[in-house]
Amino acid sequence: MVRLYTDKVTIGYGERLIVKDLSVQIPDKQITTIIGPNGCGKSTLLKAITRIISQQSGAVVLDGMNISKENTKVLAKKMAILPQTPESASGLTVGELVSYGRFPYQKGFGRLTKKDYEVIDWALDVTGTTDFKFRPVDSLSGGQRQRVWIAMALAQETDIIFLDEPTTYLDMAHQLEVLELLQKLNAEQERTIVMVLHDLNQAARFADYIIALKDGHIVKAGNCEEVITHDVLKEVFHIDAEIGRDPRTNKPMCITYNLLKGECQHEETIDSIYSAVSVNY
Repeated sequence: MVRLYTDKVTIGYGERLIVKDLSVQIPDKQITTIIGPNGCGKSTLLKAITRIISQQSGAVVLDGMNISKENTKVLAKKMAILPQTPESASGLTVGELVSYGRFPYQKGFGRLTKKDYEVIDWALDVTGTTDFKFRPVDSLSGGQRQRVWIAMALAQETDIIFLDEPTTYLDMAHQLEVLELLQKLNAEQERTIVMVLHDLNQAARFADYIIALKDGHIVKAGNCEEVITHDVLKEVFHIDAEIGRDPRTNKPMCITYNLLKGECQHEETIDSIYSAVSVNY
C-alpha cells in the first residue's frame, strides 16, 4: 500500500535544478532509507516531500491529496520532520522544546492538556531524555540534543516520520539506540519511517526499502538485496565494493571497497564515499 508518493517533481534553488521529474513511492508502514553521495538531492527531496520547500513542478501526494493544498495543521498530524540541522532552541528547556510537537493539536490559547503532557513524557522516556526535561537545550551535548529533537518529532504523534541523517553527532552506541528506537516504533506502532542515512550498512540493516539517488534521479529502489549490490554501489558511489553478509542479520553489507580510479574527481565525492561505507555498529 502506498499513501505517499511524488509525481514527476522537479526541485531546485533558483535556476539550479537538484531533482528533475522524479517519481518515487514511499511504502506505508515500512522503514525507507535514502542513500547517495553528497549533493545528489537526498535532503532536497525530503524537504519537498514535507513541504519545507516547494517543488517547481509535479506533485507530492499524501492520501490522495496534493500536499501543497493541504491545511498546515492537518498535514502536521500526518507527518513530522527532523531536519539535518534543526533550528536553534536557545532559551528553551528540553520539556518546552518537546512540547512544540503538540502544536497541531492545540486550540484556543494553546494550553497543553493532560493528554499533551502524557505524550511529552512518553517521548522523553523512549528517547532517554527524561532526566534532561528541565535543563536548557543549549546545555546539552550534540548527541543529547539530537535525541531531544527526535523526542519532539515523536511528540507530534504522526503516522509518518522523516529524519535527515538522524545519527549525526551521535557516538556508535547512541546511533544504534536511535535506529533501534525507530525500528521499534515501526514494528510496534506501524509508523512509516523515512530517513536519509550516509552509512550503507546501517541502511541495509534497518531498512525495508532503500532508494539510491545520484544526480537527482533514482538509480535503484527496492529492498536491501536489490540495492546493496556491487553494480549499484559502483554506479552511485564510484566504488568497487565487496559485498558480504551481516552475520547477525544475514543482510548484505559492504565489507571493503576500492575507489575506482578516474571516477572521482572531487574531494566532496570522496568524502561521501568514506562516510557511506563506514561501519557504525
